[in-house]
Amino acid sequence: MNALWAGMMLVAVAYGAFHGTIPEVTQAALDSSKEAVTLCGAMLGILSFWMGLMQIGTASGLVGRLTKGLRPVLRWLFPEIPEDHPALEHIALNCVANILGLGWASTGEGLKAMEQLKKLESERRSVPPGTASGEMCTFLVLNISSLQLIPVNVIAYRSQYGSVNPAAVVGPAIVATAVSTAAGVIFCRMMRLGQS
Repeated sequence: MNALWAGMMLVAVAYGAFHGTIPEVTQAALDSSKEAVTLCGAMLGILSFWMGLMQIGTASGLVGRLTKGLRPVLRWLFPEIPEDHPALEHIALNCVANILGLGWASTGEGLKAMEQLKKLESERRSVPPGTASGEMCTFLVLNISSLQLIPVNVIAYRSQYGSVNPAAVVGPAIVATAVSTAAGVIFCRMMRLGQS
């Protein structure tokens, strides 16, 4: 990824030098840097707000109830994970954070879930080392498709760039993420049926 970004920057500078537009390239780099810092500040505030709400939800027991409510769905999606395995807890917390639109907050739980799934596979030795298991692939698809009720990041970007109604994307986002999640789940189930 670093090589890709470095390559794109070198191509831009070379193109600017070839066409005599280095001052414009320099100005664009400075303007973009300033805009990135401003955007990061806005996103930090919004993320802090939603993370605070997540902490309140956790302390009040709401997140725990949501996590418990997801258990039957997770048992269906991940039938090979033992009932009391810690991976299920991390997967459930990751899903709750994603559903609430806190994709950044879900990353830590997602990494912990993958670590637990890796430990589970190393105990079973059902796949060669370095190979993703069916549970890992299902979790990754579920995490990427990410059903969201509140697309916090998109609302924040729209607000930052002066949208009249930043929350207008909520309805379409729910439909789009519901369809992508359903497609991901169907694909994973079909792959599991094909392997058995």
